[in-house]
Amino acid sequence: MNRVDAFLELVVKQKGSDLHLVAGNPPRVRLNGDTYTVKYRELSNSETEDLIYEIMSQADITKFEHESNLDFAYQVDGLARFRVNAFKHMDGIGAVFRVIPSEIQSLNELGLPPVIKNLARQRKGLILVTGPTGSGKSTTLAAMIHYINNERKGHIITIEDPVEFIHQNKNCLISQREVGDHTKGFACALHSALREDPDVVLVGELRDLETIHLALTAAEMGILVMATLHTSSATSSIDRIINVFPPGEEAYVRTMLSTSLCGVISQQLLRTADSKGRIAAIEIMVNNPAIANVIREGKSEQLDNIVQSGAMQGMQLMDTALKRLLDAKLVNGDDAYMKARNKTDFERYRDSGNLTDEQDENIIE
Repeated sequence: MNRVDAFLELVVKQKGSDLHLVAGNPPRVRLNGDTYTVKYRELSNSETEDLIYEIMSQADITKFEHESNLDFAYQVDGLARFRVNAFKHMDGIGAVFRVIPSEIQSLNELGLPPVIKNLARQRKGLILVTGPTGSGKSTTLAAMIHYINNERKGHIITIEDPVEFIHQNKNCLISQREVGDHTKGFACALHSALREDPDVVLVGELRDLETIHLALTAAEMGILVMATLHTSSATSSIDRIINVFPPGEEAYVRTMLSTSLCGVISQQLLRTADSKGRIAAIEIMVNNPAIANVIREGKSEQLDNIVQSGAMQGMQLMDTALKRLLDAKLVNGDDAYMKARNKTDFERYRDSGNLTDEQDENIIE
C-alpha cells in the first residue's frame, strides 16, 4: 500500500471527486463541487514529492522533471482508479487525483435523457460530448460505450490521455489506447485506428486541426466517432470545430460537419437540492435537415431556435434542462441561476435564503 492511498480512501469514502495534494498546504478534497480542507498538517515539498513520486514509474519521473507537468492513471485495487495530473508551482510540487469509479454506471443509472441511447445506436457519424472540466463528460462517454458494448457486436477503439474507465469485452472487442504509452498523440492514434477495422472510435479530446479533420473523415467513412470538447453549448461546439480550420476551408468543413454530425451533448453538473450529490443538466442537439442546412450555410446563430423547437426529437437547451431540474425540486434556484445562460429568466427561481448549510471545513477529525 502506497502512502497516498490513505488519502484516496478518504476521498472515495466521502464520495468526493478529487484529491488535491499541494506542497505548503494540507490535503483538500472536492465534494459536490466545493473543496474542503482535510484535518491534517501542511505538506512539505519533500513530503509531497515522496507521495507523488512513489506512484510514478522512473520514466514518468524523468518526463515530469523535464516537462514540469504530467498526466497519468493510478489504480488502487478494490477501491478505484484515478486520473492524476502532477505539476510544479511556486512552492514546489502538487498533484490532483480525479476519482474514476470502478463500476461504470449505465445511461439509466445516470438519469440521462433517452435520446442519448438513440445517438449511441447510430452506426456512423460524429457525436460531441462537451462541457467544462469536471462536468462529467468522461462518465457520459463511458456509459455510452458501455451501452454499445452490450447492444451490438463490433470493435471499439478508445484513445485517451490517460485511459480512465476500464471496459471489459462483452459483445464488442474493446481496444483502449493511452497517449504516451501506446501512441504519440490523438491524431497519430486516430490515423492508425482507420486501418484497425473499427466500428466505434472514442477520442478523448479534439485538441487540434489534424485530430478534428481525422475525426470528421472517420465519421464520413462509416465509423461512429465520439469525442469531447471544452465548449459550453451546441452552438459554440459547432463554431469551435469550424474556426479551427483556415478560412479558405470553411465551406468544405461546414459541408463535412453538416453531413457527418449525429448530435451534440453539452452538460454541466450542479449540486443536488439536498447537497448529497451532483446531477447533470444536459443540452442536446440532434442533427436534422434544418440543423444541417444552418451549419452548411454558416448561420449557427439560428441553432438555438431549432433546438428549442425540437423537443419531439429529444432536443433541449441548457436553460430548459435547468428549469426541468428546478420543477422536479432536484436542484436549488441559486445554483441553477449561476449555471443559466439567460439569467433574467432565472431571477424568480433564486432562493438565497434557503441555501443548504455549508459542511464543516474539516472532513477528517
